[in-house]
Amino acid sequence: MFGLAAIALMVFGVAGMGTGTAAADTVIATVPVENDPVGVAITPDGSHAYVTNRNDGSVSVIETAGNTVVGSPITVGNGPREVAITPDGDHAYVTNTFDDSVSVIETASNTVVGIPIPVGDGPSGVAITPDGAHVYVTNTFGDSVSVIETASNTVVAGPILVGDDPSGVAITPDGSHVYIANSQGDSVSVMETAGNTVVAGPILVGDEPSAVAITPDGAHVYVTNTFGDSVSVIETAGNTVVQNVTVGISPQGVAVTPDGSRAYVTDGDSGGSVSVIETAGNTVIETVPVGAGPFGVAITPDGNRAYVVNGDDDTVSVIAIERCLGSLCIDFGSLTGSGSGAGSSFS
Repeated sequence: MFGLAAIALMVFGVAGMGTGTAAADTVIATVPVENDPVGVAITPDGSHAYVTNRNDGSVSVIETAGNTVVGSPITVGNGPREVAITPDGDHAYVTNTFDDSVSVIETASNTVVGIPIPVGDGPSGVAITPDGAHVYVTNTFGDSVSVIETASNTVVAGPILVGDDPSGVAITPDGSHVYIANSQGDSVSVMETAGNTVVAGPILVGDEPSAVAITPDGAHVYVTNTFGDSVSVIETAGNTVVQNVTVGISPQGVAVTPDGSRAYVTDGDSGGSVSVIETAGNTVIETVPVGAGPFGVAITPDGNRAYVVNGDDDTVSVIAIERCLGSLCIDFGSLTGSGSGAGSSFS
């Protein structure tokens, strides 16, 4: 436990301190990447962010310490959409929508290893189990999900039929269930990983669900409804929608902070903004201006920063997340240091 002197030092000696009753997140860096960035994931050690550039068939790597791109873009397949990183940080899995494949990047060398893994028709979303053993890929044009075994990088299950045009995908923290947004079905399917079968759903949500994020306690699922300008909140205990939250125009990506207190939602057509939802009451507490056409979003595991890819101006906005305790607010994201995390987005 901190003594009074230590608390005083923390309160008055930390840069970025402010006062007020509401957090005020700010963009602290804008990083140029390649053409039409859409997806983003952050390594578990927080040192790098991986960004898919859809029109270039490449992945850019950002060093988070200085928020600069390192090395040349990594060439992957045609139309890379989303990216997910294994829990050990050794590999990044990238869905190539127009090649019907998944590329595997070795993060130590930032090179593609092996041949692309054939999956279903139009792969888009990707999520990795907490034990790192399996990768779940949504095949949008095939209305299905493929399951890749990471030990062999081969498809071991699928195509597993789900709803119409599956896009976003997320796995519960205990690794037991997979939640899939079916864009044209306006619904969410639930798979059980033990048998790779659909066990619940379709759960009806809003219009054109696209991205999915799950709270760290596994209790709730946040789903962006792109044409409904809203986010549906699903309670996993009963797999029912308990609330719909109005956000900006055409929400795309969503990511939940590691402490589960907030959900960050990219508003694709709101002039470049991110809506911040306080999960305790499921209300929007602020809107953060970012670049043009924000899509994917990922939050570092220390909860200090959010990385937002802006598809219309080929940049990544880095948001410093401010925390408040009563009237005392600290802008942790402006301090030295970083973490890791992942998010998802779809257009």
